[in-house]
Amino acid sequence: MSKASTSFVLDSSVALAWCFVDEKAVYPQSVLDSLTVGNVAIVPNLWHLEVANIFLVSERRKRCTNAEVVQWLGFLLALPIQEDTETSKKAWGDTLHLGRSHGLSVYDASYLELALRVGVEIATLDVDLRKAAVKAGVKVFTP
Repeated sequence: MSKASTSFVLDSSVALAWCFVDEKAVYPQSVLDSLTVGNVAIVPNLWHLEVANIFLVSERRKRCTNAEVVQWLGFLLALPIQEDTETSKKAWGDTLHLGRSHGLSVYDASYLELALRVGVEIATLDVDLRKAAVKAGVKVFTP
């Protein structure tokens, strides 16, 4: 991904807030709005698994229906979201180190590693990830 394009790393917490009515808020909506005006989100290659797992757990807990998940997946697939192909190669090195040094899970550290490597901002609702990003010199995406 070229830095010349307007891009940012998209944490699953923001994308999931677009789907669940009880998580609607100004920040996630403004991130979504930015995608409709030419911005591109990039995600680590675990993003799809993370989102799918939240949907599956939510179905099991009766928080949503299978039909809603199908609708949300179609919605997410239509957005300009690009998957990073280097995430796995960084897992046992840079990502693990970032997790250790910032007290993050490896999953959360993968978003930070991607933002650092590509040189873009990060869109997240995760408080610990936001703090780690700022500490590491990564700006939080502000649409």
